[in-house]
Amino acid sequence: MLARMGRDSIYTSDIHNNGFVFDDKVAHVFADMINRSVPGYGQTLQMVELLAHEYAQANTSLYDLGCSLGAATMALSRGAAGKGCHIIGVDNSPAMVERCKEMLKDESVEILCQDILDADIQDASVVVLNFVLQFIAKEQGPVLLAKIYQSLKPGGILILSEKCAFKNNDENQRQIELHEAFKRAQGYSEMEISRKRSALENVLIPETMDTHHARLQQAGFSASHTWFQCFNFASMIAIK
Repeated sequence: MLARMGRDSIYTSDIHNNGFVFDDKVAHVFADMINRSVPGYGQTLQMVELLAHEYAQANTSLYDLGCSLGAATMALSRGAAGKGCHIIGVDNSPAMVERCKEMLKDESVEILCQDILDADIQDASVVVLNFVLQFIAKEQGPVLLAKIYQSLKPGGILILSEKCAFKNNDENQRQIELHEAFKRAQGYSEMEISRKRSALENVLIPETMDTHHARLQQAGFSASHTWFQCFNFASMIAIK
C-alpha cells in the first residue's frame, strides 16, 4: 500500500538550476507529479498488472527498471501473484529508493539502488521500462534493450512507456499543446508548466514511436506494438 505523498508545487518557487533531478524534493512529491503530468499514467499501471498476469512465467524474475517509488513494481507483484516470481525494482536515485522502501511494505519485492545499465538481469519473463528510457543517453538505449532481450526467457515481454515525438512538426506541436492543456486541467499554473519545460529541455528528449519500434526490432525482439497512446505519451509491448 502506497503512503500518502506531498502535492507537487516544486516549480511555484523552486527551479532545478542544473535541469530536472530526481532528488529528495522530487521524491517527496513524485507520485502526485507523475499522475498530474502524464496523461493515462494510471491506465498504464493497470495494464502492467494485467500483462504481468498474462506473461509472467512461474518461478522467473520480473524487473521494474527505473522503479522510482515502485508503482509499477507493485503492479508486477499483484499481476504475478501465486506464480512464485521474484520481483525486483531498480533505481539509481538514493532519494527515490529510500522513499520507495519506506512506502512498500512487501517482503517479496526487492528494491536495489543501482544504475539500470549495470543491473544484473537474469531469468526474466517480464521487464518494465516505464517512462525511463527517455532519461538515458541515446547511445546507451540500444545497449540496454539488447541486454534486456538477452535476459528474457522465450515468450517474455518488455513493457516500454515513453513520452514521444511526432514526425510532422504541426502534429508534434499540437500534441505538446494538448499535453500542456492536460497539465493546466490538473491544476498546474502557466509558470509551473514553463519552468518544468525549461528544466527538462536538455534532460528528456522524446523520440518517435517508429524510432522506438525500429530499435526494439534491432535489439532482437520478434514483434512490438503500441498498445496505448494518450497525446504524446505511449506504451509499447515487445515480445521475445
